[in-house]
Amino acid sequence: MNIEVPVMAEVTAKGQQPEYLFWVGCAGAFDDRYKKVARAFAKILHHLNISYAVLGKEETCTGDPARRAGNEMLYQMQALTNINTFTTYNVKKILTICPHCYNIFKNDYPDLGGKYEVIHYTQFLQSFIDSGKLKIKSDKFNDKLITFHDPCYLGRANGEYNAPRTVLNAIRATKVEMKRSKSFALCCGAGGGQMFKEAEKGNKEVFIERTEDALETKANIIATACPFCMTMLTDGLKYKNKEEEIFNYDIAELVVMAMGW
Repeated sequence: MNIEVPVMAEVTAKGQQPEYLFWVGCAGAFDDRYKKVARAFAKILHHLNISYAVLGKEETCTGDPARRAGNEMLYQMQALTNINTFTTYNVKKILTICPHCYNIFKNDYPDLGGKYEVIHYTQFLQSFIDSGKLKIKSDKFNDKLITFHDPCYLGRANGEYNAPRTVLNAIRATKVEMKRSKSFALCCGAGGGQMFKEAEKGNKEVFIERTEDALETKANIIATACPFCMTMLTDGLKYKNKEEEIFNYDIAELVVMAMGW
């Protein structure tokens, strides 16, 4: 499926107002692995005939890493820049593929005057599955066992555990939960700015501990819904020499693969 992703500046220049801003995020824009997730979600948006656009070169970081690492001034500079851009394009609804972007738009930006309807892509897909507008009838994963790793900033930070599971349950496959899941799920080890610093002293790194949780389920596929989680669990599979047996896919990728796109 070859599609042309609409850019906000070009769309509004034609006098059109997209319903949603698709916030691609730093990982979706720059990380080669997560670019595939951004493309996958864009394909889903195209299939559902959604009115959306991306900012393209006008998109900058949300400021989440800066704030979590303690650089409040940099965070506010980045946030106010984004809020000004959103005001320019009259943005009301924001779709994100990253829980960190979702969390900061939803919970932190309002303090600076940026109030929007913020939707994580799993919540968005859940609504279309519940309404019957998105049906996944493929048997591609019939013989697979899938386990889901809860992202901290979607789960514990915002209480969203059902949406990703609703989407996964719409895909024909066997599902299994890790021993630590939902509100008891273990962090991948990258949140709160940990992605960008060296590991602290200890007996075992968090991403290895979490990878072991996933391996205990005997799943063929570890499903994630966050770029940080994807990076850490992919590294964990490599550390355990399991990268050729067990695969880490984002939920958006699984939907696209199941649909045969």
